Amino acid sequence: MGLFDRFSRPRSGRSQASPEDAAHLANWTRTHLGVEAYVEPQTTVTDVTVVLVAADGEWTRRRVGGERGARKLGEDLRIPVYDVRKTGYPQRMRDHDARRRIERKRERERDL
Repeated sequence: MGLFDRFSRPRSGRSQASPEDAAHLANWTRTHLGVEAYVEPQTTVTDVTVVLVAADGEWTRRRVGGERGARKLGEDLRIPVYDVRKTGYPQRMRDHDARRRIERKRERERDL
């Protein structure tokens, strides 16, 4: 056993999303327009994830069981899949987050 072995998480090795995550992503895709998938790489803290981004910039993120799982999910949902390392996140996603920050700030100010 190596020094850091006790801190590492066992890898699932799954090539697809969990049923709960797959159901969430499928439902989210059905209820939003212009959805695209952005595959995020595995890090030391997280597994491979996919971010679904709608045309209005709203987004959701889930684990998908690796890059192959993300590609399969895109095929199943019939949506385009991009590698976020190559394309970056879409501007509409950043704009959506900025709008939400402004809305939350206004709500806090109104509550004072």
